[in-house]
Amino acid sequence: MGEKIGLQTLIDRSVRNMGAGIHNVVKESAIEMIKQAYKEGIFVQITSGYRSFAEQNKLYAQGRTAPGKIITNAKGGQSNHNYGLAIDYVLLSADGKKALWTVNEKWRRVAQIGKSLGFSWGGDWKSFKDYPHLEMMGGMSLSQLQAGKRPVLVSLLSNKVSAKPIKTTPVIASPAKSTTKPKTVSKKNLPSGILKVTKPLTKGAGVKAVQEALAALFFYPEKGAKNNGIDGYYGPKTADAVKRFQLMHGLAADGIYGPKTKKAIEKALK
Repeated sequence: MGEKIGLQTLIDRSVRNMGAGIHNVVKESAIEMIKQAYKEGIFVQITSGYRSFAEQNKLYAQGRTAPGKIITNAKGGQSNHNYGLAIDYVLLSADGKKALWTVNEKWRRVAQIGKSLGFSWGGDWKSFKDYPHLEMMGGMSLSQLQAGKRPVLVSLLSNKVSAKPIKTTPVIASPAKSTTKPKTVSKKNLPSGILKVTKPLTKGAGVKAVQEALAALFFYPEKGAKNNGIDGYYGPKTADAVKRFQLMHGLAADGIYGPKTKKAIEKALK
């Protein structure tokens, strides 16, 4: 086995790849993400950050007017990278010589750390999933950026945000101190069919059973609220808990409870 790649090497390479046009908050948050992952034995490198319009057009041409596969649908000015608000990452082997592109538990863990630092993850997107992609849009749309507006990004580092450690198998989003599951949660009560956010909100014992199962696995609908948000209503916060569960279990993270999610919850409750 070769020598383990040093943390500073990963940071230096990443800073170089992010480029001078990267937003400071994005840059320092990315560095913090690399540090937190490194502590958990995950070696992350940022592969790209700021791209000029010309560089973006060159990428867009690939697979169209230039050789290679199509790798982007964005022309210059149509990518968040063109405004220094986005980064792409990859995991490396322990010696830092090999890029590991498999989207596995470690890959999702890095996304989770990134999200705890204020990033949005391309793996959560509904249509085109971009697993290496993290961005901080500050609530702005691409059209606002194209019009010359820029977001005010607030760094979460001053609060020393740290994503809570998770076990690799099974993957748990936010472990409590005790890992014993409440005995009251029964897989038999989990409803069949589909549950999603509707108007008026879907409510009932089935919804409550899903909420209790998620809470037993430490995916609380609303941690700290009354009964941790277990109220029998399938609202946005319950959908978010479902989405977090799906994200960490390799499912399409759409916040909709259905047969696949039911099966995964049952498996996790074993």
